[in-house]
Amino acid sequence: MNYLKRIFEFYIFSNMHVALAGFCITKITLLKFGYSENLTPLFVAFSVIVSYNFIRLYEIKYDRLNWLKKWFFKHKLQLLVLAVLASLGLVFNVFFTNFNKQSIYILFPFVFMTFFYVIPLFKIGKIEVSFRNFPAIKILSIAISWAGISVLFPLFEVGYSFTNAVYLEFFQRILFVIAITIPFDIRDVRTDSKALKTLPQLIGVKRSKYLGIGLLSIFITIDFFKLATSKLELIVTICVAIISTLFLMFSSEHNSRYYSSFWVESIPIIWFVLIYLF
Repeated sequence: MNYLKRIFEFYIFSNMHVALAGFCITKITLLKFGYSENLTPLFVAFSVIVSYNFIRLYEIKYDRLNWLKKWFFKHKLQLLVLAVLASLGLVFNVFFTNFNKQSIYILFPFVFMTFFYVIPLFKIGKIEVSFRNFPAIKILSIAISWAGISVLFPLFEVGYSFTNAVYLEFFQRILFVIAITIPFDIRDVRTDSKALKTLPQLIGVKRSKYLGIGLLSIFITIDFFKLATSKLELIVTICVAIISTLFLMFSSEHNSRYYSSFWVESIPIIWFVLIYLF
């Protein structure tokens, strides 16, 4: 059992689970718009492993993830091997397939937001200025980045024209990501620096949950404005919103890290499975 637990912990803490979720949420976009290719979903998955572990290393270096520090350095060799394999996967994906290299340019603003969410843009004395240090910007920067990477990037790569349907999907994805990120901020409400001014710190845990539910309601409503939305797609959207709402309502500052890091992160995977089931 301890051996299985160690495998599970490595899967979660090495960001492989986030990478799988990234693959699924990108694949969902392509399936919605009639494409079945896997190049951009794989690109996103490999990129998540490389970038998220780099961010983890940076945060540990500056004493922001002390709870993970011991585990991280205990598994540094395995994490290095994983990062190298993911980097090789990226190289193969970009240079040895028919991947549209021009599509990488659309990633620049979202990559910028991702890295400078953690890494300071500049310093004023001893004060670091990054996206995470502005009130409520943390959650918005995460949402915009994920929406751009999982919606605009894959559709640009396959050559799909950016119509109103694409922009609705992009906005819908922002709302979805904000809603499922709230449980992470609720979990960390007691340990996060007050300077971060996360939503639960600004408006309280209960109001943050209500805000998330409101965003998920808009998330569903947007489907009614899409001309090509089928009844089955609408059913899937409603199911995803209900599942997200349940995770949101049961989130608290007393949840274990597995609640958000595994279960909440699994929502895009569940969404992907639902699309195939329906």
